[in-house]
Amino acid sequence: MSRTHRVTTAALTALLLTSGAALAPPVLADSADRTPAKTAQPAQQRAAQAVPFTRAKAERAADGSHTLSWTSPAATVSVTAYRNPDGTGDGVDLGSAGGTGTLAVPAGKLPAAERWYFRLTPDSGGPLTVTERSFGIESARNFRDVGGYRTTDGRWVKYGEVYRTNKISSLTGAEQSRMLSQGISLDVDLRNYFERKEDPDSIPEGIEYRVADVASLEHGIEFHDPALMTLAEAIALGLLSGSSDLGQSIGYPFMVNFEGADHAFKDLLTGIATNDKGATVFHCSAGKDRTGWGTAVLLTILGVPRETVEADFMASNHYLGRDKAVELSWLRSAFDKADDLYGDFGTYVREGLGLDDATVQALRNRLLTP
Repeated sequence: MSRTHRVTTAALTALLLTSGAALAPPVLADSADRTPAKTAQPAQQRAAQAVPFTRAKAERAADGSHTLSWTSPAATVSVTAYRNPDGTGDGVDLGSAGGTGTLAVPAGKLPAAERWYFRLTPDSGGPLTVTERSFGIESARNFRDVGGYRTTDGRWVKYGEVYRTNKISSLTGAEQSRMLSQGISLDVDLRNYFERKEDPDSIPEGIEYRVADVASLEHGIEFHDPALMTLAEAIALGLLSGSSDLGQSIGYPFMVNFEGADHAFKDLLTGIATNDKGATVFHCSAGKDRTGWGTAVLLTILGVPRETVEADFMASNHYLGRDKAVELSWLRSAFDKADDLYGDFGTYVREGLGLDDATVQALRNRLLTP
């Protein structure tokens, strides 16, 4: 790009390697809903299939019990439990409740399973499948499902398709089996060379491993804006926001400004869009910074509202058990940098990451309910 500047100072290289790293409703609105003619559906058919829920979630307690809750305009909602997100195989009928209701599933009601998925079927409109967000991996506590979020156009991000996590270098045999049982077939590693060498992923045979190094120098040391200017701006904004970690305040805008990161996040999103063998998991070391921005980009592309994207980002504090694992100002600085460089988020996706309309549409077709 004409705005690209080459920076060769060792200090900036070290900064990049050690940094750890406005919703367009929905993003790419000019192209996101272009459905090829061969898959187009009549408006009445789409309306009949539309998921009518405005809120829905499943929570699992330590004793194995579940609590389901939802809000919808339906008169009644019936609930069936399945061992997979597709709802195939034998299901367990759990009963029904009102259109806005809750259903308790006591411990022992369901046979032992790695994970239960609950299909909520309203008396009109399409069903919605929910499950608990945490993957229940003790050695990777930030391992969680990216699904279960409602978009600005009323659709839902499907559970069981994409997972985010911290490093998975210490998985037990049982935890590896759990990954396979949930159909995970692709692992995308966002970490740098030294992190990968020190803590290589421990994944079972049958899961493909790919690297999408956010700090890679494979494509040179190039930035869209002068790096010194981005550095100065990030430090100033970090001080003004009261950031507890100026290194992170600096790292987030550089994930947008550094061209090597563009290639990494493009590879991640393309991998998710084209993985036709199962679900995808991606991660960095703590699963909160590079993984946090990658998740924010994915969810925004899918049309998830900004406040929901921010809530998912901040949830790393809960899963990691640290109040300051992430701060909202860090994420917002990355979104601000995308707006500053490209004018809006959609242009960042198209011109910065280089994702074409077909890939964006493939993500939406794969990960969203009708």
